Amino acid sequence: MASGPADLGLPPGGNSPTTATVFPRGEAVHFREHAIGLGVPAEAILLEPKAGNTGQNIMFSREVLAAVGIRPVGAACLQAPHGTEVVRDRPQAVADVEILCASKPLEFDDYLKSIGNEKLVLDMLVGDLQRVIEYPKLGFAIEQEIPEDVHAACESLINDGFTSRLIGS
Repeated sequence: MASGPADLGLPPGGNSPTTATVFPRGEAVHFREHAIGLGVPAEAILLEPKAGNTGQNIMFSREVLAAVGIRPVGAACLQAPHGTEVVRDRPQAVADVEILCASKPLEFDDYLKSIGNEKLVLDMLVGDLQRVIEYPKLGFAIEQEIPEDVHAACESLINDGFTSRLIGS
């Protein structure tokens, strides 16, 4: 089995409300197929197709690796610009794994243009803030202090209907 830092890939993810139409068979399946199309050997790519959020990505990926006898010591997480902090702050789930988080460097306006849907981006940001608040209770993250003005802005956005990415919606 793989032994070096670039010898194995494990794209995680089923679907979320944002990705279901883009990746109808799940994020992991589509990412794996894309990597194979770029020349990555199929046997170098494990698959975690169940996760519906980042916390589950981590938890289910560990299960996939354990099933083939691998105990990770490091991982690279590639995410949207607003998601890298969420992954980095998950010590309970990955206390024994060094994580490098990266995203394409984009200014906020350029990120909005790349998504092409301002409401969706605000929905995602509201949902991500909710996860920063709620995930510590699930063991996916450490508790973060959220300034009162950020709470107030989030509540205002929720009241204005930016709710499609809230947990349970």
